[in-house]
Amino acid sequence: MDLYTEGDPIADTKAPDGPIETRWERRRFEAKLVNPANRRKLTVIVVGTGLAGGSAAATLAEQGYRVRSYCYQDSPRRAHSIAAQGGINAAKNYRNDGDSVHRLFYDTVKGGDFRSRESNVHRLAEVSVNIIDQCVAQGVPFAREYGGLLDTRSFGGAQVQRTFYARGQTGQQLLLGAYQALERQIGLGNVEMNTRHEMLELIIVDGRARGIVVRDMVTGEITCEFADAVVLASGGYGNVFYLSTNAKGCNVTATWRAHRKGAYFANPCYTQIHPTCIPVSGDHQSKLTLMSESLRNDGRVWVPKAKGDARSPKDIGEDERDYYLERIYPSFGNLVPRDIASRAAKNVCDEGRGVGQSGLGVYLDFADAINRLGRKAIEAKYGNLFEMYERITGEDPYEVPMRIYPAVHYTMGGLWVDYDLQSSIPGLFVIGEANFSDHGANRLGASALMQGLADGYFVLPNTVAHYLASHPLEKVDATHPAAVRARADVEDRIQRLLAVDGDRTVDSFHRELGQIMWEHCGMERSEAGLRKAIDEIRALREQFWQRVKVPGSGEGLNQSLEKAGRVADFFELAELMCVDALHREESCGGHFRAEHQTPEGEAERDDERFAYVAAWEFTATGEPAVLHKEDLNFEYVHPTQRSYK
Repeated sequence: MDLYTEGDPIADTKAPDGPIETRWERRRFEAKLVNPANRRKLTVIVVGTGLAGGSAAATLAEQGYRVRSYCYQDSPRRAHSIAAQGGINAAKNYRNDGDSVHRLFYDTVKGGDFRSRESNVHRLAEVSVNIIDQCVAQGVPFAREYGGLLDTRSFGGAQVQRTFYARGQTGQQLLLGAYQALERQIGLGNVEMNTRHEMLELIIVDGRARGIVVRDMVTGEITCEFADAVVLASGGYGNVFYLSTNAKGCNVTATWRAHRKGAYFANPCYTQIHPTCIPVSGDHQSKLTLMSESLRNDGRVWVPKAKGDARSPKDIGEDERDYYLERIYPSFGNLVPRDIASRAAKNVCDEGRGVGQSGLGVYLDFADAINRLGRKAIEAKYGNLFEMYERITGEDPYEVPMRIYPAVHYTMGGLWVDYDLQSSIPGLFVIGEANFSDHGANRLGASALMQGLADGYFVLPNTVAHYLASHPLEKVDATHPAAVRARADVEDRIQRLLAVDGDRTVDSFHRELGQIMWEHCGMERSEAGLRKAIDEIRALREQFWQRVKVPGSGEGLNQSLEKAGRVADFFELAELMCVDALHREESCGGHFRAEHQTPEGEAERDDERFAYVAAWEFTATGEPAVLHKEDLNFEYVHPTQRSYK
């Protein structure tokens, strides 16, 4: 049976033409506005309270819209954005080292291996300079130089220092800024905050997104919530791999429910493997811990030159060490982009030169930096990260090198959106990591926070206004047939999960699914492996619906039920990820097909055949997915073999 069929091409009809430097300005001017008196009559639902969702809800409420915000955490400030560590990019050029909006645009398109839209990326670079001003005004405590100016540091994929940071807590500090803005609007009555509520379905009326079905995770009550537009800011789907750097609650359900209702899912196979994570220590683990990419500013990555060298790192002399990133990529050294650093680590470990008991690790060594700058300087930059590492591993990174290994971190794929951040369903907007729009096949470090805040503070508030001004809508309530059907679908699905009453836990299925995905759709993929994975996923999904054990009921708190619903969606997503990876017969960014590499082992793109966004339309289970292609055109950054040597 065919795994997919090809449908009609898709195009981003909202993207302006003309000089790229003026496209966003012209789009904003041409967009319709909603006058302040009418904004009070309009309601927008925002799902998710991370950097994208929190900033969007706060900004829309500040503009005068009625906002209803939903998150499954017990507080908006517990969104996973709080875990981001290293920094946020902006083209401020405070260092006077040659940075500019155009250079940030160029680095991002190149870093994404020429699989992102030029218009979107240029807008992101333009808006980046405003984000820093906004956050400083909110009181975000960015690191500062001796003279009081904001400090910056280097990050992978760039030869300038454009990354603003707050030690190793940048995500936390930025989220607290957005959270304070959100809480201000909650206090003023402009935002209705609904914590411990999980979106389980999208309500579509007359072809437009008009609301969501949510479950109160404490009482079990299921309700239909309505608005004039719906915004999904629900993050990425990295937890399909079970082990990832994501918080355990991170899931795909909000975006997958929208996908099942007609929203195209774009580039699902583009998964970012972060090179700087604490290695797996055993089967007991339920997640992995990120060590910020910023550590590669001062830490040097190396392995022994000899295979199987199990000596203490202190006993391995300089002439017996292979600083392989500095050797292979002399121009960028330890600051190559994440996909390249991850594959290089895998390669040296596959050669038998990995460190640690498992052999799946490389050293990140700060001895040179400590000797050069002094321990206090390193503590000032990275103290909380070093402390976190020591607490987890029992090893003092001031005395011995850190051990790191790649792990699943971020997902560049997500729901397809146009230039206005609107999905293929009118009225459904998708922002932050939940959409696919800005990062191509590989996200540069410190760009996730940039995109989330750009979308929430500056892009969405302009584009959603155009939609709301263009489409006056009738009132809808829970008696509408579309709402009744959506609610019934949620209730039926919950009862189906509870009724299986099998003999295997949800976690056991999730762990097995994750192992299949890591083995066959992780750092390296092949046709044979992906076909095997699809067969195994289908068989395991069938087992899931026959053997999963979900104790308790749908009434009240039931974490097993929550996890079961999320894992059921992960099964469907996992198959689509493998189909997407199988159809893309090239290597680019985070998608590395073993059959498509240069003699030096680098990714080998096929721009003739695959310079497009793969936007997938949902079909019934067992039916081939439908692929819609959006051609990518490059006027300003012409695709070349990506080199960091």
